[in-house]
Amino acid sequence: MTTIDWRALSHAYGSAEGIPVLFARLGGAEDDAVWSELWSALCHQGSVYDASWAALPLLADIARGRAPGGPFQAVILAGAITADEADPRRERHGREIGELLGAAREMLAASGHPAPVFVNLLQSVLAFEGVGTWSEALEGVNSEEFQLECPACEEGLYVAFGGYGTFVSAEDYVGGAAREVADGRGELTPISPQRLSGLGARLHGDATAAGQTEVARALTYVFGEGRCPSCDTVFSVAQEVEKQWI
Repeated sequence: MTTIDWRALSHAYGSAEGIPVLFARLGGAEDDAVWSELWSALCHQGSVYDASWAALPLLADIARGRAPGGPFQAVILAGAITADEADPRRERHGREIGELLGAAREMLAASGHPAPVFVNLLQSVLAFEGVGTWSEALEGVNSEEFQLECPACEEGLYVAFGGYGTFVSAEDYVGGAAREVADGRGELTPISPQRLSGLGARLHGDATAAGQTEVARALTYVFGEGRCPSCDTVFSVAQEVEKQWI
């Protein structure tokens, strides 16, 4: 195996010289703090660095039980690092990505995950597969909303499908009096599971097979249609996510 010169690599805060030390600290009572430091250095606000990619073999070792640390944390961090399907560095790390994909699929097949964990694992699987937008955008299922622009009038919209209800709003529906006001909201219509195709059908099928009923329900809205309350334009939520996600 090629020895990595970490001093020649960089992360969010400069030299990556200390990254091996952080990984060496995993496997004990301070793991949460160590993972927080690794996330901050290697995937700072979604940005990745040469040290991030260099860390993939270490993350694969943890995910496969060859090194101490949390396999789930390793898979999720690696998924975030590899989320950009167009990054040319993916090709150099095909072996590690393949191992991480296998680990993520095995975790996804296990039962009893809380819904947010299940969604995070779905995101990682999509990232390792190079699916692109949805490896990141699927986080909207956990936050129970997407913020989009109407494709016709360009009004900023909230597409909500959680505890506050299912609707499209041009106003902040959480803060202040907005919680009490339902006027001026557009309909959010779920798609029938039988009409799902492609990625939507696959994700819904994965959720249904795993007993993740709330995730499956949310996905019918994500792949459903919304109506802009400002101009009455009806649009595909998923298509606008794919067009507008940054």
